[in-house]
Amino acid sequence: MGTVLITGGAGFIGSNLADALLAEGADVHVVDNLSTGSRTKLPAAARFHEIDIRDADGLRRIVADAAPTTIFHLAAQADVRKAIEEPEFDAAVNIIGTVNVLEAARRCDARVVFSSTGGAAYGEYDGLAIPTPETSATRPLSHYGMSKMAGEGYCGLYGRLYGLAVVVLRLGNVYGPRQDAHGEAGVVSIFSGRILEGRPARVFGDGTQTRDYVFVGDVVRAFIAAQAGGTGETINIGCGQEVSVLDLIDGLASPLPPEFAPSRPGEIQRSALSNDKARAILGWTPEVGLADGLRITRNAIAVTHADPTARPPGYLEMVAG
Repeated sequence: MGTVLITGGAGFIGSNLADALLAEGADVHVVDNLSTGSRTKLPAAARFHEIDIRDADGLRRIVADAAPTTIFHLAAQADVRKAIEEPEFDAAVNIIGTVNVLEAARRCDARVVFSSTGGAAYGEYDGLAIPTPETSATRPLSHYGMSKMAGEGYCGLYGRLYGLAVVVLRLGNVYGPRQDAHGEAGVVSIFSGRILEGRPARVFGDGTQTRDYVFVGDVVRAFIAAQAGGTGETINIGCGQEVSVLDLIDGLASPLPPEFAPSRPGEIQRSALSNDKARAILGWTPEVGLADGLRITRNAIAVTHADPTARPPGYLEMVAG
């Protein structure tokens, strides 16, 4: 497996990926500025470097010393509302930060697997096919979606100009253990946390909006598969199924009716991603159904809800248990 580096590795997806890579025998380095991540999520065997990806010189030094064969680039500003309120910050992290990662990778000839967005990339327009294939036009409705598309553009540039091996994965709405139940994003974990606290789920809009919910363990498998395949490709990672917010609340078995709030700018109404290309190129298909994924996620959140000082369990622990 060799040496790998994960940017944003102290976050929800990154820490689960670190667990899985360590289980496969990799030497794992993690880069994170801890603005939204937490060291408590990290396995002890991972080598941690606290740094912001906007620090180009510091990042290059870390990558040069670690000499990874693969860099999984997950660090991002991923809050749609924050992106709209602070577009310059969003661009600095998601565009300049990505350029810094690609430059560091180029200097040590590391493969890059770039974590991008599905729904926020394609946006919403007449003629958009759902489930949406990668051949569809990208028409973001938020600064976040636009900055991730710019990151994808730089990935393509580094492939053409320098021959850098890059794979772009456009993710659906990822959920699972270690997602923050008190954060600004991650509706499954937020709803689960509110239900455990005896509060109703808060729905923005009328609740009919749909998303493609994909379990974090399945996403981790896609990242690992992208180490060996898909060079130069942009690939959706989703289940290909629309699930409404109201259906999600039913799946979480909330005992209380939801409370409603006005819809928010930049949010799309419908989203689901075709995974035909992932099947063909990566040999990847989702394995965890929504009912099982929701059960695993609620059980994981219940652990830290009962004991906030406990290390948040990852999906490997919860599936094994």
